[in-house]
Amino acid sequence: MTSPYNFAYLDEGSKREIRRAILKAVAIPGFQVPFGSRELPIARGWGTGGLQLTLSLIGPTDRLKVIDQGHDDSVNAVSIRNLVVATTHIETTDVTDQATIIQSRHRIPDDPLRPGQILILQVPQPEPLRHVEPREAQTRRMHAERDYSAVWLGLYEDIVRFGQITTGADYPAVVHHRYMIKPTPIPRWDLPKLHQAPFLTLLGAGRERKIYAIPPYTDVEPVAFEDYGFETEKFLSACRLCGSREAYLDELWDAKIQERIYQCSDTAYCRKRQTEIGKGDI
Repeated sequence: MTSPYNFAYLDEGSKREIRRAILKAVAIPGFQVPFGSRELPIARGWGTGGLQLTLSLIGPTDRLKVIDQGHDDSVNAVSIRNLVVATTHIETTDVTDQATIIQSRHRIPDDPLRPGQILILQVPQPEPLRHVEPREAQTRRMHAERDYSAVWLGLYEDIVRFGQITTGADYPAVVHHRYMIKPTPIPRWDLPKLHQAPFLTLLGAGRERKIYAIPPYTDVEPVAFEDYGFETEKFLSACRLCGSREAYLDELWDAKIQERIYQCSDTAYCRKRQTEIGKGDI
């Protein structure tokens, strides 16, 4: 099929420049590599960084999965998937294991990813020091000097004030014992999946013009104290649809029964479990 656009929308020069930035990011795990963010037909802040990574890496034989907070059918996921398909005509899937490239906003799939897959995370704000230092030159200096004391102080103030670390999504972590990163607003539940993961993780912030990476089999350590360790979310209920107690659950309010209900955030994982236990699709 012919297309009025270049394959994968971006021109070849732009894709080469982004791929060079990706190679540098992989070579220096956790380091934020500046790049010339391109204009795309979606608003900045809605996934342009992740989309540029996808468009620069995808090829005719790839199979793409796009999710938004675990959902394959949200507006953000559908819009991004439609743009990629319209300019590449590649195959897409909602089955995690069948995808070669997975672009996600705010979640890592609950099905384990395998070697050779690429996880691309959309990042709204890549700088873990931004809330304590607004100046870019200063945050670069702090990274160079490994001066992360302000982040530690913020966690300590949490403990003093609330008796625990209250940071939820976007929990800070140290990659390869060197650079501190914001892993994008994934829940704490997903953060351990990045430690020694067999897949490549790429993180792109289009509005901030930064790319960083976690190569396969790299240490990713959540920032925590010895006596107040890192903990993931705890769920007291199982998914109402598939019965899972091993997945991240969304809390919903059922107006009919006037009660809170829980169901899997990852819709593909939930459908798979329902099929396995004979309940059919969602």
